Amino acid sequence: MGFVLAPYFQESNLAYGYYTYEDNTGQFNRVITLRLEGNVWREESLLLDKIPGNSWHNGGRLKVGPDEKLYVTTGDAYESSISQEPNTLAGKILRMNLDGTVPSDNPFPNSYVYSYGHRNPQGITWLPDGTLYASEHGNDANDEVNRIEAGQNYGWPVIEGYEEQDGMVSPLFTSGDASTWAPSGIDYYNGKLYAAALRGSAVLEFELETGEYREVITGLGRIRDVHIEDNYLYFISNNRDGRGNPQENDDRLYRISLSELD
Repeated sequence: MGFVLAPYFQESNLAYGYYTYEDNTGQFNRVITLRLEGNVWREESLLLDKIPGNSWHNGGRLKVGPDEKLYVTTGDAYESSISQEPNTLAGKILRMNLDGTVPSDNPFPNSYVYSYGHRNPQGITWLPDGTLYASEHGNDANDEVNRIEAGQNYGWPVIEGYEEQDGMVSPLFTSGDASTWAPSGIDYYNGKLYAAALRGSAVLEFELETGEYREVITGLGRIRDVHIEDNYLYFISNNRDGRGNPQENDDRLYRISLSELD
């Protein structure tokens, strides 16, 4: 589900992966390393295992942060209550050293948990100053974009959407209870977050200063991921996943100049 190249990949041929599997005790997720040998990726080592899993709600986004730590999003595995339990790995954003050990400055001692109270986070990105943001699927609408801070509780399943409660963080942006984005990958450029929307079938642009958002790409079906590099927005459609309506030659990787979106 998740895949990211290690820093200095050209020297190491190393990457990180996240996948779901079943054994005779249940369904789980794990974080692994892979190494490129010739033209073949080979699973090399196991970094973290037994993350609760299900047919859906597995999270799965991997990214290496500006602090050179590996961040991992996990879903609630259809057991919403465990998102509120800091001692479990489900419904969380996890943070680990690149060798799989627990960073000494994580908010909970000897724990991979960086933030909790998540339902199904599917995108993470950082601002140049190191601020972390995440996109998250809500429960029948109430999708979210959150500013993530270490040790904070993001509410699921106690609050969602516009709801508030002491000790819990409400989202910066939400689709509310009347519409659905199903946001996936997310990236940042020049004061704005760009998010792929699956059910929303769009690329969404969130203006951090004004709190406004809009659709900037539509008509291409489900969008799974976005990436910004050299003033270009790259995004990939995901219409052949069993939930979309494939167009001719789907799925595709697209590129557009960000200046064309103004």
